[in-house]
Amino acid sequence: MSGSQPKKLAFEQFAIVGRALGSGHRLELLDVLVQGERSIEALAQASGLLLNNASQHLQQLRRAGLVTSRKAGKQVICALAGAEVIALVKALRQVAERNLAEIGRVIDRYYRHRDTLEPVSRDELLARLRNRSVVVLDVRPAVEYAAGHVPGAISMPVTDLKRRLKELPKGREMVACCRGPYCVYSYDAIEVLRPKGFEVRRLDGGFLEWLAAGLPIERPGEPGPRLKQRTNVSKRPAP
Repeated sequence: MSGSQPKKLAFEQFAIVGRALGSGHRLELLDVLVQGERSIEALAQASGLLLNNASQHLQQLRRAGLVTSRKAGKQVICALAGAEVIALVKALRQVAERNLAEIGRVIDRYYRHRDTLEPVSRDELLARLRNRSVVVLDVRPAVEYAAGHVPGAISMPVTDLKRRLKELPKGREMVACCRGPYCVYSYDAIEVLRPKGFEVRRLDGGFLEWLAAGLPIERPGEPGPRLKQRTNVSKRPAP
């Protein structure tokens, strides 16, 4: 065996992962799985795919070691293979944002005009959660909230928001948390709440970036995590 052969064999295995990431549908499935494990049927519904198509895409992701699966009765439940998958998807997005002009056009056309206020950074939110000066609204579907959420967040799916306005605290700033950087739920929530007089901003990067940063999460029925101050927390005072 030549000296370069082992490297070629290794690169071929790396290419399996690369090919698995080479589909917008598969990346969207990973984006949903960041929020928590799901059945194949639920993943198909969340991503707008037919069940057979979703199953085929998930097979590709399993072969690449990006997704795991287990049986639960008659259902097959899928989950991310580990935190490194989140880091991989984040790195892919950052490279695309840095080098593909079309990403900038998408942001300008579909996102930027919907909210001109600066989003709340993770460090700022962490500091303000510690002094209880903000209310976090988790505007994702309830099943995603149950799988894990920012500590102390209130489950308020954007689809329920209009009929639940009376449940929201008056006179307190709120932060809307959605799935991730390209999720529209927090934008939709802002468009409902601001005209009603609520002071609300978005969480920068949503739950995906919160999770990728290794920040604490909370699940119903479990003791709440201690919110430790990070050494690089922004010094900007809370308003």
